Amino acid sequence: MYSIAQLKPGVAIQVEGEPYIITRAQFSKQARGGGIMKTTVKNLITARTLPMTFQGNDKIEPAEITYTKAQYLYNQGDDYFFMDGKTYEQFSFTAEDLGDQTGYLLEGSNVDIQNFDDKPINIQLPPKVNLKVTEAEPAVKGDTAQGKVTKPVIVETGITITAPIFINVGDTIRINTETGEYCERV
Repeated sequence: MYSIAQLKPGVAIQVEGEPYIITRAQFSKQARGGGIMKTTVKNLITARTLPMTFQGNDKIEPAEITYTKAQYLYNQGDDYFFMDGKTYEQFSFTAEDLGDQTGYLLEGSNVDIQNFDDKPINIQLPPKVNLKVTEAEPAVKGDTAQGKVTKPVIVETGITITAPIFINVGDTIRINTETGEYCERV
């Protein structure tokens, strides 16, 4: 069991049978009262963010989150299918479950799967992925005169990334999956 002093961003807790990860924590103490930990938590199943407050003597149950390796296979409509790296079992998530992460998934790519109670609940992408540019406007001489040194490009998964003007169709670029920003040309 955790005490409120152990609640920090990144810690996984379990409240009413649901796993949450703490994204923000702030401790405060009144003159005569006990300490209070005000937190913002993200539900690992529904991805909803909500505030939670814990009192000084509360005991918080840790969530047993495990990670396994898996491979993204394909998508069919709004369902995205994965295969466990050890058992070779297939399972799926909906596009709503994965949210913006679907824009970084290529068939055959490896991901980490978050498991709670031995059931897959979410995926964790690698910090950076390499994707090929499929659409990009050509750079025009003089674009840099107005300070415009970036342009939107579309990559093979269909998402739009802001990249430098020297990026062309067919180039492979490295993208940060946490921020969605261009990192470098590969």
